[in-house]
Amino acid sequence: MSFRRDSPYVTWILLIGIAVVFLLESLSGGSQNVDTLIYFGAKINSLVQGGDWWRLITPIFIHIGVIHILTNGFTLYFVGRILEPLIGHTRFFLIFMLSGITGNLASFAFGANNTIAAGASTSLFGLFAAFLALAMIYRENHFLGELGKTFLALILINLALDFSMTGIDIWGHIGGAVGGFLLGIAFGLPGIKRPNIFIRIIAFVACLAVSYFMYTKGMVVYG
Repeated sequence: MSFRRDSPYVTWILLIGIAVVFLLESLSGGSQNVDTLIYFGAKINSLVQGGDWWRLITPIFIHIGVIHILTNGFTLYFVGRILEPLIGHTRFFLIFMLSGITGNLASFAFGANNTIAAGASTSLFGLFAAFLALAMIYRENHFLGELGKTFLALILINLALDFSMTGIDIWGHIGGAVGGFLLGIAFGLPGIKRPNIFIRIIAFVACLAVSYFMYTKGMVVYG
């Protein structure tokens, strides 16, 4: 099994996009200003229930404070430079975006109403879990196996921190990890026919089914 060494340009595009949004937040009232966050598309469950479905997507690029964006930015850089050349640019982008959405859906379904949620951490947990899925599928590869252990540790440590801190969107992180894990199975590695197409389809359908369930649950809870 050989791995590509492509430049992780999607990672850089995402980082630039996140930085630009943060700059605009700062110039429009501050990244910790509630009105500014709502204007830029932070997730508030009642607003999603009221029809702002796009708030399940936009929070991925919105951050609250300098520490928040620096933490997520450095993590995205670290993960992206490893994972993007491994799985390819398109797969990386799709996992980043779709697992971010599943994370926001989980927050919508199970999180507290009228609490502002934002940040790329839902997507980052998805990337962690996608790498874990690949390590399990291709476990005979030493490189993937060792990195898989690292990303499993990152998931467990961060979830433990989530439960010990206040103001953290725990459900968003869990939902992102679930989505990323299923998408990692569904997409696999480019050029390698494993897992078989039947398992990949099941994983992708499961991701869609879980997402639909969380959306409908959120609409019922807050409807």
